[in-house]
Amino acid sequence: MMIENNLYKTLIVKSVREIIEGFKTFSFSSEHEINYKPGQYLTLVSHSHNEETRRSYSITSSPVLNESLSIGVKRIENGFFSRLLVDNVVQGDELITIGSGGLFVLPDDMHNYKQVFFFAAGSGITPIYSLIKTLLHAHENIDVVLIYSNASESKTVFLHELKMLEEKFIKRFHIKFLFSNIVHLSKARLHRKLLEEFLNELCVADYAQTLFYTCGPESYMRLCTYTLQENDVPKANIKREDFVINAVRKRDASPPDKNTREVKITVNSNNYHFPVHYPDSILQAAKKAHITLPYSCEAGRCASCIAKCIEGKVWHSYNEVLTEKDIQQGLILTCVGHPVDGNVRLEIKT
Repeated sequence: MMIENNLYKTLIVKSVREIIEGFKTFSFSSEHEINYKPGQYLTLVSHSHNEETRRSYSITSSPVLNESLSIGVKRIENGFFSRLLVDNVVQGDELITIGSGGLFVLPDDMHNYKQVFFFAAGSGITPIYSLIKTLLHAHENIDVVLIYSNASESKTVFLHELKMLEEKFIKRFHIKFLFSNIVHLSKARLHRKLLEEFLNELCVADYAQTLFYTCGPESYMRLCTYTLQENDVPKANIKREDFVINAVRKRDASPPDKNTREVKITVNSNNYHFPVHYPDSILQAAKKAHITLPYSCEAGRCASCIAKCIEGKVWHSYNEVLTEKDIQQGLILTCVGHPVDGNVRLEIKT
């Protein structure tokens, strides 16, 4: 299928590396510069039988180290895209991307913080690996802690690389590996008491000056988030990344304004306008108007479709990624966003 939309960019696979069984990293080159922040993901696109499939994979490289753009992919048994990548893609192949996205990133005011805790389980280490490398090499005044849970050492992604970093930055980087196959069950998996023990042992700053990032299965991240909040960690200092974002959930909420509204949107230098009829979201209406916008999960969970509202008001039927601060700054999600109380004007920069 011919790719004509200027959102699409071609990637050439430079190298493929198997980290552990069922998990590979892919490094790319591209004629087009693809900007990204540590902790973000790359959305890949497949066109087959006139249908488009999009999936997002966390970036493992760090821009401050001038590394080739790389992603980590875990093979999912029933995952069309992950099986395609892990089983078939080799050096020299071409892939299509719409670029990077996601809000699992470092804040602009890192000078206000002294320490960052990371809680990762399994392949949840993928975006965290990029963040850790960036902090260690570009923020020399930040203390870094990683609590990393896996089934065993042999199933631990980036085990060797993380140990090498810990050895190199021995005064600033501290890792606690948890393996569920060990004899001492109290240290085999992360639980509330153990998490609190790690806080007491490893915290070197007030919680207001400490950031907490978590990525892993839903139940794992819920444990981390609730325990941190119960220990008086400010909610704004906790960030979580959902790395299983492909299932679209049904949302029963409906907008307070169901009238047809006009949306004007600027994507890079291209201007579009189209009507939005209830029950369509802004993204769904754009698709019907044959306008290609960035998106991935279509469920308000990944932020690939993020836009800035310049004029008007957008109501969300669901939102797992935007904070109150993001919303106050005018950020919206087109996949679950509905224009209300009048027409709206949006801007997307890729």
